[in-house]
Amino acid sequence: MIIEYIRICPSSQGGTAVHNQPSYAIELNDAAVRRGERAIWQHGTFAIPTGSVTAIVGTNGAGKTTMMKVELGLLPLSHGSATVLGAPAGQANASIGYVPQNYAADIESNLTAEQSVLLGLNGTRFGLHPTTRTQRAKAYQAMEFVGIADKAKYRLSELSGGLRQRVAIAQAIVCDPKLLMLDEPLANLDLASQRSVVHLLNQLNRDLGMTIQVVAHDLNMLLPILTGAVYLLDGHPHYADMRQVLDSDLLTHLYGTNVQVVTTPQGDMFVTPTADEPADAVQDMHTADELARMHRYSSH
Repeated sequence: MIIEYIRICPSSQGGTAVHNQPSYAIELNDAAVRRGERAIWQHGTFAIPTGSVTAIVGTNGAGKTTMMKVELGLLPLSHGSATVLGAPAGQANASIGYVPQNYAADIESNLTAEQSVLLGLNGTRFGLHPTTRTQRAKAYQAMEFVGIADKAKYRLSELSGGLRQRVAIAQAIVCDPKLLMLDEPLANLDLASQRSVVHLLNQLNRDLGMTIQVVAHDLNMLLPILTGAVYLLDGHPHYADMRQVLDSDLLTHLYGTNVQVVTTPQGDMFVTPTADEPADAVQDMHTADELARMHRYSSH
């Protein structure tokens, strides 16, 4: 897990109403990160609008999780500045919900779903903590929103990967964050569970006005809800809306393999390897046929 702070939900925090937030949720100004003598990325200047759903994309080792660490104030910049929710990175973490990669492996599997969600209120998993009726009601509300209220007393070890991911999201949103950050939330989930999680993220953004940022490798399942993407290319972070990102030349350069953007007669878009890829090439993406069966979020 990359979370290294204890997040206590302020009692005065008042939901995610967009009109109470700055125009931009995340702003970088000539930002750079170094590890020793090596530059991870540099010359990062962009602004991500409040209320957006954004992916952070790039090849392995490009610095995707590093970007989230910077935004959370967990990793210092070697140059430039990062502003999140109108404050220097790290100062607004009480208004940020975070879902780590491999949540199920990082949390005690003997905890119940309810106990796990309550960690989002009491801020630590160490020791026993009395909970108030108000806190339990708040946890139930979060579990109900993500569709796991009936699993409140189940241990995490008894839940499927998709349900555990819903527990993680409930824990992250129980404090009514303004910004929700998720690191590879679809990894190791089957297609149906991926679809379910993406639909839930769409609800959080659409119904609660929550700004969402997702580290992702395969864009396909997220495409229907994404408004933009931060892409890490040639050692520089860039931000653009999805109409600009969905460019075959750009994605081919980004991923280092031939990629094409396909539009179906129904208007759905897919990112897929080109026909000239070797037949035995290992692809870490869903095929267009797979996605066509699952790609229906806007109608919900």
